Amino acid sequence: MTSPSLPHSSHARADTVPREAPEDAFRAEDGRFVDRLHAELERFFEGQRDVLGAISADTLPLLEAVAGLSSGGKRLRARLCYWGWRAAGGDPEDPAVVRAGAALELFQSAALIHDDVIDRSDTRRGAPSVHRRFEALHAEHGWSLDGPAFGVAAAILSGDLCLSWSEQLFAGAAAPGAARARAVFDLMRSEVMVGQYLDVQGEVAGAGQDRAGAVQRALDVIRYKSAKYSVEHPVVLGAALAGAPKAVLERCSAFALPLGEAFQLRDDVLGVFGDPATTGKPAGDDLREGKRTVLVGYVRRLGDEAQIARLEAALGQADLGERDVAELRAVITGCGALRATEELIDALTAEAFAALDRLDADPVPLAALRGLAAAAVRRSS
Repeated sequence: MTSPSLPHSSHARADTVPREAPEDAFRAEDGRFVDRLHAELERFFEGQRDVLGAISADTLPLLEAVAGLSSGGKRLRARLCYWGWRAAGGDPEDPAVVRAGAALELFQSAALIHDDVIDRSDTRRGAPSVHRRFEALHAEHGWSLDGPAFGVAAAILSGDLCLSWSEQLFAGAAAPGAARARAVFDLMRSEVMVGQYLDVQGEVAGAGQDRAGAVQRALDVIRYKSAKYSVEHPVVLGAALAGAPKAVLERCSAFALPLGEAFQLRDDVLGVFGDPATTGKPAGDDLREGKRTVLVGYVRRLGDEAQIARLEAALGQADLGERDVAELRAVITGCGALRATEELIDALTAEAFAALDRLDADPVPLAALRGLAAAAVRRSS
């Protein structure tokens, strides 16, 4: 039985498949999309500046915090959405996919703002996190009451505003598959919140949970907190928006979900072993925050009693110094947890690329998805 092919519009096939190599064409088209995405966000923020300014000039720091955070990053989710759209035959000039990408960027900003509050993180992308930014604003003006509490409150509201704006942008993404894409968008938002709760719950449950299930619990958090909304849902959402049938969306998921899990596992490795100059976060921050990552799960599975005890005693200690972090890195490496995690990343990456080979699409979108996938799992920041 022949599997269903991706729908292609004759306009997209005739007008957008260039003569140069697919990899070169991907980079050029990807750059044009990112420029359009940036312009869309700029226009949106300018419109919201008028809305907030009409209420009170005192509210403009909310906009500035969101716009500042949203101006950085790799735009991975929006770009994956675009190339999912293009793989399903979507017109590269259609503004719907740009709006959908902008909605994903603002959803990401909301998640980062709230995540930094939950984790008590001081920095994000090499700059003060949003709650620290508002705490500094409090100090700058010499306002009364509790500066840190004000920073947290303002950050929560900034994140909520991001969620509202994300919904507003997505509602304006009119396309043939808007109804099916809406279902993906709604599911994504629910899964992220539930995944975030599982992460927080896992931290407080801590060492009291059984060792045998530690890796699987961490993988569940990765899947619902990050992998689905970072990679799977953006690709599927873009394809759905272009009108792809269910069978094609399933093939997109088969590629994007293991890729998303490998992406987050790489993030967890960088959270312990990454260079702060490239990650924008202090070395060992995940250890200070008490993250129950797959690395930690493997230590609990593979380590001896002394190694497990050393790690458990240190996890969640906010004052861990460089020497402490170096010792914990040695534990993670010495017991085989780092090697096991890298092997899992390799296995998931291979699964993703094998599924991508089964995706029937034009050469340029395939080259784009392959290039973005490689960059996601081989990155250093």
